[in-house]
This record gives sequence, C-alpha cells and structure tokens, in this order.
Amino acid sequence: MLDNQEEIPQSEGVNNGEDSAKKVKSTVSKETDSDTKAQDATLNDIAEKKTTDDKVPEEVDYSTKNLEELIDSLKELLSQHPIQTIKSGVDAIKSEFNKKFGALLAEKKAEFLEAGGNSIDFNFSSPFKTTYNTLLSEYKKKRDAYYQEIDAKLNQNLDKRNEIINRLKALIEEADAKTMYKDFKDIQEKWRAIGPVPKSYYNDTWKIYHHHVERFYDLLNLSNDLRDLDFKYNLEEKLKIIQKAEALIHEPDVNYAAKELQELHKSWKEDIGPVSKEMREEVWQKFSDATKKIHDKRHEYFKEMRSKFQEIIDKKLEIIAQLEAYDTSGNSTHKDWQKSIKEVEKLRQAYFNAGKLPYNKSEEVWQKFKKATKKFNASKNTFYKKEKNEQQENLQKKLALIEIAESLKESTDWKSATNTYKKIQADWKNIGHVPRKFSDDIWKKFKSACNHYFDRLTQEKQSISKEQEKIIIAKKEYLETLKSLKKDSKEAVLEIIDTWRSLGGLPKSAKALKSQFNKEVDKMLEDLSLEKTAIQMLKFTNVIDSYKADNDTDKLFGEQQFIRKKMDEISKEIQQLENNLGFFSNAKKDNPLVKNVRNQVEQYKNELSLWKLKNEYIKKLEF
Repeated sequence: MLDNQEEIPQSEGVNNGEDSAKKVKSTVSKETDSDTKAQDATLNDIAEKKTTDDKVPEEVDYSTKNLEELIDSLKELLSQHPIQTIKSGVDAIKSEFNKKFGALLAEKKAEFLEAGGNSIDFNFSSPFKTTYNTLLSEYKKKRDAYYQEIDAKLNQNLDKRNEIINRLKALIEEADAKTMYKDFKDIQEKWRAIGPVPKSYYNDTWKIYHHHVERFYDLLNLSNDLRDLDFKYNLEEKLKIIQKAEALIHEPDVNYAAKELQELHKSWKEDIGPVSKEMREEVWQKFSDATKKIHDKRHEYFKEMRSKFQEIIDKKLEIIAQLEAYDTSGNSTHKDWQKSIKEVEKLRQAYFNAGKLPYNKSEEVWQKFKKATKKFNASKNTFYKKEKNEQQENLQKKLALIEIAESLKESTDWKSATNTYKKIQADWKNIGHVPRKFSDDIWKKFKSACNHYFDRLTQEKQSISKEQEKIIIAKKEYLETLKSLKKDSKEAVLEIIDTWRSLGGLPKSAKALKSQFNKEVDKMLEDLSLEKTAIQMLKFTNVIDSYKADNDTDKLFGEQQFIRKKMDEISKEIQQLENNLGFFSNAKKDNPLVKNVRNQVEQYKNELSLWKLKNEYIKKLEF
C-alpha cells in the first residue's frame, strides 16, 4: 500500500531546485519499488474514502416479497440508510418489482381479453406502481444530489490544496528566516486538514506539494537547528508508525489489518514530513518490510479461503436439495403453513450462514437457491390467496353482525334483544379470521355495541321503580298480617294466594320475599286435613302460577322438562320391577320378596299419577 510517485513535471520546477527534485525522485523511486499494485490500491482508497461511517443495509432475498412488501422495503432503504449505500438493494428491488408487476399486468390483460376486450383498449393502473415510481424518482434525486455534493466538495478541496501549494511556493521564494518556519508549520496543518480531492488529481497534487516540502527543507540548511529538530520529530513519528505496522502483522483479522495499514500509509505521506537524509532509506525499508508481511499474510488468507469455497458450495447445494424436496402437500391450515414457513426460514438462514462466495462462484448456486424457494413461495401464495378470499367473506359476515348489534343497542325489548345478542355473539365466534388490518377495528365496534346494550340491561335489572318499591312494601306488610288470618281451609289458603298475587309482581331482586311467602303457603297447606296428593298439587300450582304471573318462561320451560324427565325415570323403574316379578311367576302371593316388589310398583305408580297431574296442569298453560 505505497504511493506510485513519479518525477515532478518540468512545468512545476523552479530555479535552483534541480538538486531538490533529484532528492525527491531518488526517495520516491525507492518507495515505489516496494509494491506497485498496493500503491494503486492505497491511492484509490484515499481518493474515494467516505467522510462518514456508512450504515450498509443487510443482504435481503427480495424474491420472497410481494409488490406491497417490495414497496415497504424500498421505503425502508430510503428512510433508514445513507443514499450511497443502497444501490445494490434498490437494483434488486427494481428487478423483482418489474418481474412481479409484469406478471400482474399480463394476468389483468388476459382477463380483459377473455372478457371480450380489444388489446388496443387495454389499460391498467395500480396504486402500487404509482407509489413505486414516486419512490424510485425520490431515490434518483437523492442519489444525483449526493454525487453532485461529493463532486463539489472534492473540487473545493482541490482548490484549497492548490492554494496551499501556491502559499508554500511563495514562502520558499520570499525566504523570510524570521517567520518562514512558523508559516511552514501553519501550511502543513492546513494541508492535513483538507479532505480528499478528485481521484485524477490526487497523485499530481501530492507530488507537487511533496516536491516543494523538500525544497523548503533544503532551504532550512540556513538554520540547521530548526531543520534537525523537525527531522527528529518526523523520525519519532515515523518510528511510531512502523511500530504500529509491525503490530498489525500479528492481527488475526487480515481485512482489519489491511484497512489500518492504509491509514498508516496515508499518515506517513500526508501528516509527517521527511527525516534526515541518512535515515530516510532505513526507516522506509522497515515500513516497507512490515507492509509486505501484512500483504503476504492477506494473500495467504485469501488463498486459503479459495480452497474452502468448494466446501461452502457443497453445503449450500445440500440445503438447496432439502428445499427442493420440502413437501407442502399436507398443509391445509394457517397453522400448518406457519410451521412450514419457520422450517423453510431455518433452511434459508442455514444457506446464508454456510459462508460467503465471490460473485463468479456464487451466482449459479444463488439461482438454484432462488428457484427452490420460489417453488415453496408459489404454494404458500396460492394458499394465502384463497385464505384472503375467505377472510373477505368472513369480514362481510362480521360487518353484518355489527350492523345488527348497533341497531339493537338501544332496544327496550329486553328478552328478544338479549336472545339476539347471545346468538350473534355465538355466530361471531364461529366465523373465521378476517384480514388483519380490519380485525381490531371491527372487534372494537362489535364489542362496543354489545357492551352498551348489556350495560343498559344490567342497570335495568338493578334498578327498582317506585311502583315496585310500593309492591315490596305492601307484600312485606301482608306477610306480617298472615299470622292473624284464618287458614283452616283450602279456600282460605287459596284466597291468601290470590290476595298476594293481586298486590303485583315482584322484581327479581326481591326473590327472597317470594320464597318466604311460598314457605308460608306450604306450611298452611301442611296444616290442612287434605290428602297428600292434593297438598302436593296445591304447592305445585302455587309455584307454577307465580312463574306464569311473572311471565318467567325460562322457569316454566325448565319445570316442564323436569316433569317429563321424572315421568320417564319412574316409568322405567316400574317396567323394570314388573319384569322382575316375571321371574317369580311360580312364587306364592304372600312371598315377602314378591310382596315388597309389588308394594314398590304401587308406590311408583302413585308417584307417576302425581307427576302426570302436574304435567297436565302445566300443558294447559300458554308460554
């Protein structure tokens, strides 16, 4: 990484400067002999060196992305990365977008022609294409502006360097012993502070500047103390650079070592002046030897890497074979595909982690990899396209349920509305997924309508009107008067029941009061001299009539179901016992076992008669 320096052009020579030019040429030629190729690389690196630490985007496989995702990727590149770092990413996105949009355009045109359209009349526009074109235009403007800015900056730096060279020439020509050394140091500092110049001018400006620096030091013979002091300082600084270069020989990261060596060469050339003539060749040789060792080590590293390329290719081909053989025929649900996507992603990561290859060796393998993943992506896209259609249908179904929910949220027909809400909530759960971008919004709307209604329903149930409060007070007072009323006949008890009901219906919040009255009625009936069946029926009719009075159809329906169940259970018990009696056909009638079974049958028949009476009573009611 040395500088390919040449003899200063004659046009830049000055009177009495031949000896200085010879010194420069002699020193330069020794440096040049070290490594010409490395010198060119250093010059290129210095001329093109970026002034900021650029954040380079990671490599992405854009072939797996659809049009919308490609646009999002382009937006991300433009917003999150320096414009000078995204060219390869933008080119990859352009390639994939043009391919996919071309396929979409062909599909739309085929549909147009199939529908009877004329090819010349076909026209298709897409918001994707519009957005893409806008972003691409933005990229080109930013890119052009960036390079225009770089060119302007490089030319400004060139002007500054030429100005410094002219100042140095003037300093030498004027040769004011009192101020020249101080002015020279100022010129050096300003030269070092100037950034890069256009690549085509870099060599010439540096060589001309270096030539005049040598002229200045020749002039310093008039002041040996100042010259020797400067030579000593420069020697110390160059020995430090040599020490750093020798340390880089042992650096395990050869790329890092090469980059640091470039910086050392730049500092050697631009930041530090010459040393004494007798030391010049010695220090340069030390630096050159260290440079050569670093280059040799780097060349050996890349030679070893080339031997590993085939191993990397074999690993990548093995992964590609797994991708080609990957079976998705059994995937029928979103869960199945999510599992497959994760498994394929692991294979993709394994492909990238297998190692990097130079372009001439990677392109063929890369194309095979893209082809293998394309097969998987085609199957995945077919599934999700169908899934997307189903989700659109589900969206329409849920929107219809939202419309019902919102239309009933102010309803006062509590029973009907509540049943409807319960049904649509169950229907909502049974409907499948909708597009993700609508999911949260429609759920919030549906939930809001349902919550609004049920909050009102809760308030309705918890609130007690003034009329209901009057009924509660009246029934509490009536319960107190029961102690003094006559309850010695069936008619008296029935009259008490009628009076209680005439006072009005109780809210559900006062069910304890109703339970208390029923207990009192049961006690009154137990005290009467009536048959057990009659008492049971009176108790039953009292409860059922109270349900009917309250229009509590749920309780009435529940009682009816319970009665039918009991009748069925008792009928089965009777049938079983009568079947058992068949085994004792030869037994005597007074046989204890037979008598016991017959008694059980009789008891069950009596019970069945009571349940039938209850069933007949409840069947007569309309609910």
